[in-house]
Amino acid sequence: MLKKAETWLKKSLDYQFNDVGLFEQSLTHRSAPGADNERLEFLGDAVLDFVISEIVFRMHPLAPEGDLSRLRASLVKDATLAEIASELGLGEHLILGSGERKTGGHRRDSILADAIEAIFGAVYLDAGFDEARKVIEHALSERLQNLPDVDDLRDAKTQLQEWLQARQKSLPEYDLVQVTGKAHAQVFEVGCRIDGVKEMTRGSGTSRRNAEQEAATKMLTRLFKSNDQ
Repeated sequence: MLKKAETWLKKSLDYQFNDVGLFEQSLTHRSAPGADNERLEFLGDAVLDFVISEIVFRMHPLAPEGDLSRLRASLVKDATLAEIASELGLGEHLILGSGERKTGGHRRDSILADAIEAIFGAVYLDAGFDEARKVIEHALSERLQNLPDVDDLRDAKTQLQEWLQARQKSLPEYDLVQVTGKAHAQVFEVGCRIDGVKEMTRGSGTSRRNAEQEAATKMLTRLFKSNDQ
């Protein structure tokens, strides 16, 4: 099984381990016997964070810190890493306990994301930082070539706040209008108000944060429409 995984790694990420034991550990989930990949995942997470930080820093020489942080977060978040791991076919090479495999652990996002970070950490220990960087750049090459627009990464509340700050206006205020439903299924309704706009916008959601985001989105829409007129 490990030989098959080594062939996969060479083909997918163009890397071959000197210490095969490190590679085996990077694939081993805590549900399986033997040394698991949690420590390697911890290390790989740090290496990945630094590599991507440097890449976006160099790719966007004029971007402020907030934009760089959003770009980095879009690349290193678990959902993105799980997608990459799935696209590479990592799941079929994971070493899982029988119960975890029966319940579809080889397709679980959290397990896939942790495993690919563990591989990055294992490569760092096996051959050093430069090789780890090459593997990370290889794994994320398509996404690095197609980075999202920074504006698309800002949530509605952030966009509204920045729009107001750019015009030296007061920050928006969010008021909890009401909470309905039982404790386990509450719906929050929040109002967003800003200076210069008479009526507040309202948003609802299963959390106060989600309701605030919807209210901010509606306020942005109102502002953009009034600017177009």
